[in-house]
Amino acid sequence: MRKHSSPPSPSFPTSSSSSSSSSSSFFTQSWTYDVFLSYRGEDTRKTFIDHLYTALDRQGIHTFIDDELPRGEEISPALLNAIEESKISVIVFSENYASSSWCLDELVKILEYKKSKQQLVMPIFYKVDPSDVRNQRSSFGDALVDHEHKFKDDMEKVLEWRRALTEAANLSGLHFKEGGT
Repeated sequence: MRKHSSPPSPSFPTSSSSSSSSSSSFFTQSWTYDVFLSYRGEDTRKTFIDHLYTALDRQGIHTFIDDELPRGEEISPALLNAIEESKISVIVFSENYASSSWCLDELVKILEYKKSKQQLVMPIFYKVDPSDVRNQRSSFGDALVDHEHKFKDDMEKVLEWRRALTEAANLSGLHFKEGGT
């Protein structure tokens, strides 16, 4: 996994109404990483993610990118720690994101930490329509149907993934369309 060796960047833009206790705890919290990147490797690792990571690194933004952790049935403790210890999670939704139960489990954890640790979450819709993510249509719908068959004895997990996709797609983010920005 690549980790930026410089100290984390000292500040991120804040909203003008940062007087609430939840936002002050965000800024007093000790974070290991500035950014955690959640993405589907087969879609974006050698293209978008490499460029995004390089751009963040050049700006001195301490970024966790999972490019060496072994794959398994469940998210590893190291990955869970990286998610929890990141100030911001960037979720890069791409065509095959929802086909990975690993990515969907990451998404659920990211949204849990958004609530419990006031972590900031920013979705990026890379060559996918945000409404397809929100409503589980196209490749997202197909993937969830496949998961329903695979996890027929654990439908609560699939429902949790569906809720997480809808919640994340309702957040403000960036949309990169095919052949443009």
